[in-house]
Amino acid sequence: MLYKNFEEYNIDVTEEVKEKFESIIENLGEDVKREGIVKTPERAAKAMQFLTQGYHQDPADILKGAMFKEDYDDMVIVKDIELYSLCEHHMLPFFGKAHIAYIPNGHIVGLSKLPRIVDVFARRLQVQERLTHDILECINNTLKPKGVAVVIEASHMCMMMRGVQKQNSVTTTSGFRGQFEKIETRTEFLRLITADLG
Repeated sequence: MLYKNFEEYNIDVTEEVKEKFESIIENLGEDVKREGIVKTPERAAKAMQFLTQGYHQDPADILKGAMFKEDYDDMVIVKDIELYSLCEHHMLPFFGKAHIAYIPNGHIVGLSKLPRIVDVFARRLQVQERLTHDILECINNTLKPKGVAVVIEASHMCMMMRGVQKQNSVTTTSGFRGQFEKIETRTEFLRLITADLG
């Protein structure tokens, strides 16, 4: 399935997940018949389908749908891509920014497709390390560039709201393939994503 806005919900899935949320809310000690809560199970069921829609989308197809032959062979960077995902360990959000670069090898890709594949992989139960790897490998295997780099900086609610409760911690993960494995290319990329060019 190509990327699209998620506005339709599977009725059967919604009903089944809704019933489970009703049970969870009740087991936690809340009155599921209370006015403010009565529609919460259905809302939560729909929210979870939206937040995990990436399972039903193919990121490689998204890239293939906007690949164009081009002789350009310098670095292309899309930085500060907002991302929101759910930690697979506690199903709490983590959020932050992704920075992606690639060096074309005969083909470029529509710039909007890079944020879209970030969304596809982020809208699954994830860990940041695998999210970084998934994005990197998808671009590398589909576009086959001379090099690709991905850096993600994110804050994790499972560390901020519970556990160690550290509100100001940020986790950074990175991955590099091809020419970005060379220190000079990697250094240029890292300089550019941290530079204020405005």
